[in-house]
Amino acid sequence: MTTHDQFHLPAGSTGRGNYETIIDPGARDGWEHTGLRVLALEPGGSELVTAGGVEAMVVPLNGGCEVSLGGETFVLRGREDVFASATDVLYVPVGSQLTISSAGGGRFALATAVATGSHPVALIRAEDVPVEIRGGGAMTRKVRNFGAVGAFDGMDSLIACEVITPGGNWSSYPAHKHDETVEAGDSSESELEEIYYYEIQDGPAGPGFGFHQTTASSEERPIDVLAEVRTGDTVLVPHGWHGPCAAAPGHDMYYLNVMAGPDAERAWNITDHPEQTWVRGTWADAGIDPRLEGETR
Repeated sequence: MTTHDQFHLPAGSTGRGNYETIIDPGARDGWEHTGLRVLALEPGGSELVTAGGVEAMVVPLNGGCEVSLGGETFVLRGREDVFASATDVLYVPVGSQLTISSAGGGRFALATAVATGSHPVALIRAEDVPVEIRGGGAMTRKVRNFGAVGAFDGMDSLIACEVITPGGNWSSYPAHKHDETVEAGDSSESELEEIYYYEIQDGPAGPGFGFHQTTASSEERPIDVLAEVRTGDTVLVPHGWHGPCAAAPGHDMYYLNVMAGPDAERAWNITDHPEQTWVRGTWADAGIDPRLEGETR
């Protein structure tokens, strides 16, 4: 049985230098398409980054930064933390060499995917990020679709978004999968690896926590992950049913999703777990969690 140990990566366990987290495509067995680096800069700090063989999105987690490449400098205004608001993000094409600098310091995610096609640099402002409210009742969550299919398509293979789950709610529910390519109309599915990077809102007495589950979708590819997740933890989903993700009451949960796969078409088509898909039919009657009302755009 493949256990959680190789797929649940606690905060700091993959870090080096200015990076708190380093997950690169091809750097571990069975992990080929997606990557994530979390860069921590002191006030006035900077880092030179080479996107060799990958395209990337720079996503401020807290603090703002300037990104310089190709003779241009882009200002990402950032945010106080991931729970405060959406943020400016910057798409950079495969092979770019960029310098990330921050006068005030902060932490900056670099979501990456193996790419061959080149696309223009693109700055997406926070106010232009589509925000979706998904689910209902205790399954309500907020999705910021800055790099989702249909929201921003000037990329080769990378798909990225971030999700806020209010304390006590469940998200990535019903559990779902995207681990094979199926072309069948409404039953289509895309083959995609996925990274979940977590931050959990502190409570008045200390840090919070949540839970992540991934289970096997076939006997041929076993996987069994049930992990308590805390700020800075990462969970890799190479295949299988993933979800639910549960936020402990009193502690809002954030996760950054990074996806890519081998298919020529950049697409996000999923299959619900057959035992759980019925919950979608309860959302309308349950209504939106009032903590998230009025959040869409």
